[in-house]
Amino acid sequence: MSRRKARELALQALFQMDIAGTDPDTAVAQALTRETEPDWAPDRLEEESAEFARRLVRGAWQHREESDRLIAQYARGWRVERMAAVDRAILRMAVYEIVHSEDVPDSVAVAEAVELAKTFSTADSSRFVNGILGSVIRGMKGAAGADEAVSRD
Repeated sequence: MSRRKARELALQALFQMDIAGTDPDTAVAQALTRETEPDWAPDRLEEESAEFARRLVRGAWQHREESDRLIAQYARGWRVERMAAVDRAILRMAVYEIVHSEDVPDSVAVAEAVELAKTFSTADSSRFVNGILGSVIRGMKGAAGADEAVSRD
């Protein structure tokens, strides 16, 4: 399973957790054992990819309040709780990767989130997701630059 498939699986788990209140370990286990497609059969999963999916789910869920604050800051005219659940899950996962995953470049996190939005959400969602994530990244870089300027004085 590729990281893209792992992100799809993580999205399914995060969506289930958000909608049904399922705990992270159960949601991931259920997503890993679904057999709706042959690629998802447990015996075909590479453990490294499955672990990546688990890490994404646990991290995105653990940091969802922080992510929601960032999303809300840049989602002009949208409250996070009023967003489509799929978009919310995609954004939480991507913000987690951008903020907390040093092994994933920001551009990859954004590109993967946009692809997930194109596949699993509405026609306008990919632009919505791209815009918010771009603003999050620009905002973080601006804050990092301000921190550096202050620390140099």
